[in-house]
Amino acid sequence: MAYAAGVDVGSTQTKAVIVDEDCSIVSRALTDTGANVMRAAETAFQEALLSGDLREEEVEYVVGTGYGRYKVTFGNTQVTEISCHGRGAVQMFPGTRTVVDMGGQDTKAIRVAATGEILDFCMNDKCAAGTGRFLGAASSALDIPLGELGPTAMRGERPVKISTTCTVFAESEVLSWLGKGKKIEDILLGVHKSIAGRSAGLLRRVGIESEVTFTGGVAKNVAMIDALNQKLGLEVNVSDDSHYMGALGAALFALDHVFASREPTPAKQGAR
Repeated sequence: MAYAAGVDVGSTQTKAVIVDEDCSIVSRALTDTGANVMRAAETAFQEALLSGDLREEEVEYVVGTGYGRYKVTFGNTQVTEISCHGRGAVQMFPGTRTVVDMGGQDTKAIRVAATGEILDFCMNDKCAAGTGRFLGAASSALDIPLGELGPTAMRGERPVKISTTCTVFAESEVLSWLGKGKKIEDILLGVHKSIAGRSAGLLRRVGIESEVTFTGGVAKNVAMIDALNQKLGLEVNVSDDSHYMGALGAALFALDHVFASREPTPAKQGAR
């Protein structure tokens, strides 16, 4: 059995996925990126090996992706996160034609072909107002753990209107609403709806096809899933592995190299 791996070094977290030659996920690992990007990549990969009960030499090819992809020094090559999220999303949900990838520092809208090939994409261009970092600012202002933002927002009934387009001012606006006596639930609901609105705008720029797949760490947030569904008028595809979609795509690209290395070398013309 052949194995290949993808390591997605994101701004806040680093993910690793190992697949077998049937394109099935054998193991996965997640760690905070922190200041030492190279160490985070190595840690995630070693934890994935341990989880899959594999030795390093059994993994024939490794592809690095994400903003820190060139820090995957043990990898064989690098592929952009846009290509990897597209490839991973189509592998997980074959009907995917549009991908919204929401990470810590940016949000990407990606239009893909049935093969996972990238047809078009765009990224948020106004600070980090439509990203996980914006949620982090709200979390800090309200002193609520990130993991509780979604469930808390789901209890909101009258969302406030969040107008800022910059994370720097997000805390100030959140605290301003709090000072006006608004409920925390309604403030957070407003934050999620604001991010969903900005993400929908990105998606419209590349074209919203019938199946939209939500990838990235924010895909674990139930309120963001709900806000996107409402804004888009459909149900986005979400998987327990949505957080690992970039690493999965990288692992699949790595598997391509494994298969290519097995192909017989064409005989030289005129050879006897």
